[in-house]
Amino acid sequence: MACCSQVICDGCDCANKIGQIEQSLERRCPFCRHPAAKTEGEVKQLRMKRAEANDPHALLPMGSDLYQEGDYGSALEYWRKAAELGNAEAHYLLSNIYWEGKGVEKDIKNAIYHLEKAAIDGHPFARYNLGCIEENNGRKDRAAVKHYIIAASLGHDASLEDLRECYAEGSVQKEDFAAALRAHQAL
Repeated sequence: MACCSQVICDGCDCANKIGQIEQSLERRCPFCRHPAAKTEGEVKQLRMKRAEANDPHALLPMGSDLYQEGDYGSALEYWRKAAELGNAEAHYLLSNIYWEGKGVEKDIKNAIYHLEKAAIDGHPFARYNLGCIEENNGRKDRAAVKHYIIAASLGHDASLEDLRECYAEGSVQKEDFAAALRAHQAL
């Protein structure tokens, strides 16, 4: 992630770093061209500045840091705010915190709500987890398979394995499995 909280792919970040090294340039953010943070303290300071500006890409790691420290309540607040701003990963993390009951009362209904929001926003792990829930509830033939197909199409490996098993059992049509496999391989 860049200092201005823009999400950048690893390849683009690597290309930017290589160009700066080859040309002996000072390390800068590839988006805003601001000098890169040199210490962990500077990184936290820039992240806090972006979090105060309600940037969901900054709120998410702030919550994750607090979660790792065991401060589940504060992590929950950062992730809630990021989720309100439309961050799918925040919805996914909220689903986990409600499912496990860390920092909040265990609430499966709320966990599923956040899983559904994350899945709708294209989060493959959330989609896969919904498929697992449907399978555990005895709805493998239709609901679970549908979630597995979508998750596999988004590049989720375990979904593809579950689809392979469903295909072997006859729960998935050959065309659906082939389409999911092609989409998975295209990523």
